[in-house]
Amino acid sequence: MGLLVVLVLAAMAQVAYCAGGGTTQNYREALAKSILFLEAQRSGVLPASQRVGWRSNSGLQDGKANGVDLTGGYYDAGDNVKFGLPMAFTVTMMSWSVLEYGGQMQAAGELGNALEAIKWGTDYFVKAHPEPSVLYGEVIHGDTDHFCWQRPEEMTTSRQAYRLDPQRPGSDLAGETAAAMAAASLVFRRSNPGYANLLLQHSKQMFDFADKFRGRYDASIPVARKYYQSVSGYSDELLWAAAWLFQATDDRRYLDYLANNADAMGGTGWSTAMFSWDIKYAGVQVLAAKILLQGRAGAHAAVLQRYRQKADFFVCASLGKQGYGNVKRTPGGLLYHMQWNNLQYVTSGSFLLAAYSDSLAAARQAAVWCPAGPASPAQIMAFAKSQVDYILGSNPRATSYMVGYGFIYPLEAHHRGASIVSFQSNPSFVACKAGYAIWYPRKGSNPNLLDGAIVGGPDENDNFVDDRNNYQQTEAPTYNNAPFMGVLARLAAGGRLDRSIPDGLDNQTSVAPSLSAAGDQGVHASPIVIEQNATASWTEKGRTYRRYAVTVTNRSLNKTVHELFLGIDKLYGPVTGLDKKRYGHVLQGTAPSVPAGGSVTFEYAHAAPPANVWVTGYKLV
Repeated sequence: MGLLVVLVLAAMAQVAYCAGGGTTQNYREALAKSILFLEAQRSGVLPASQRVGWRSNSGLQDGKANGVDLTGGYYDAGDNVKFGLPMAFTVTMMSWSVLEYGGQMQAAGELGNALEAIKWGTDYFVKAHPEPSVLYGEVIHGDTDHFCWQRPEEMTTSRQAYRLDPQRPGSDLAGETAAAMAAASLVFRRSNPGYANLLLQHSKQMFDFADKFRGRYDASIPVARKYYQSVSGYSDELLWAAAWLFQATDDRRYLDYLANNADAMGGTGWSTAMFSWDIKYAGVQVLAAKILLQGRAGAHAAVLQRYRQKADFFVCASLGKQGYGNVKRTPGGLLYHMQWNNLQYVTSGSFLLAAYSDSLAAARQAAVWCPAGPASPAQIMAFAKSQVDYILGSNPRATSYMVGYGFIYPLEAHHRGASIVSFQSNPSFVACKAGYAIWYPRKGSNPNLLDGAIVGGPDENDNFVDDRNNYQQTEAPTYNNAPFMGVLARLAAGGRLDRSIPDGLDNQTSVAPSLSAAGDQGVHASPIVIEQNATASWTEKGRTYRRYAVTVTNRSLNKTVHELFLGIDKLYGPVTGLDKKRYGHVLQGTAPSVPAGGSVTFEYAHAAPPANVWVTGYKLV
């Protein structure tokens, strides 16, 4: 009978999706659940206000072996590891969500819960930063943790901590943590000014540490590389931190840093529609555009306009109006970036679209001018809403990808604590391997509801398998929820945008007269030129194949192009001279670069017209 009810509900929802383009969503309920999920991820001594009752205290010895108190913070996903980089990004995005839409959260009765969630993270970062040039970036080796399937309340694994210092730098992790502390200082500026000042002090010290002692954190903490490799490097985090420190302090030296390093660190060289715990360029570009639209750019207006053009690219590529580099979509209309936890990019992207849309509207900007036509602020917001609605159940499977929301949602989230009977109800010890033997392969719903968790989501064809072992689709990290909080609060307010700042938040709105985006298109052309030529052709099995040579030229007079990433689509054959990476194709070699006036060539062959080739990102030094 239960199965019949589920099938009937699924059929009803499917009809609603097909006939009406989706169902009406309860954004206020979804907002509350999105924040509630963070409480299931807490480490340390849980507070009296803890609402997720199946969790108990955990990780109480964290940092003890290192002579420092590292209790608290968040487990990143379904494991019991505290990874610094995704945790810091989570806190940054929770803070940005509150700064943009705190009024809406207050109207929904959720602002207090959001502030508590942010402070749970920043309290941990204060502990993890015991000296100006020391930052603890991870607690427990990921492999050690993943060897066991245990509740966090009874972990038997070593809780070794790993740190950064001048001999072991980590500019990406320190930069992201600096951004988190700066953004959070804005959140608490009125309600808790002493705490805000403390966070700002830590933020400034961490930024100086990140900038002075440069290096990738996963080179200093190599145990993190298998799980959270810093593929984009650390330049984006340094720009990101500088942007947030300018927002928090209004100190022009941080704006100078953002502008003066725009080319060398890729801020104006990257064109991407991906935004995540690893790659921050789109977030930097939207923040820079916001500063410009607020009339705060000063002498750096021209450089920030170039940042804004890249923010416009993010919009155009997301909405399918760019012409090249457009984000793929599933048949049901979901943005699709990659197989593993695709929804992280959808939630973060939806937030950026919403925040940028509102910044444009506040500055009375008519539209973003895309190659395939303009996109008005209302259209941008409507598209962000479509992505939120898909996640909440308006999709071909009529499945909500937020646990506990809607009629049909994942029941077997890949999560240790949720998948083992609650320590509160049955404290009988579950040994390391016993969890894998008994609870991990168990069929059926998790015994504890991971309320509000946003799982990895469906594949490129809208297919989804609700299975605990299917971690690519059923694991739920904190950074899926953090930006979703903001866009849900925005949508819960409907068409009204309340720009008033509730108690505890600082008013950042100072709108200048509108700028002409259309009139500035193409002023700052890329120094990189791409030419394609067919060099050979042959016929095989009735099909005509062609070999194409692609020449990439750096037409800069005196600067070298470094870390060049190329996007390629409509390619149906092999490529020589390039390697595939997470964010595009890169030149082969240990330190590939293109000197001023120089060129490089790669080749591909297929039985089709020339592929689309474009520049995704580069640094110009």
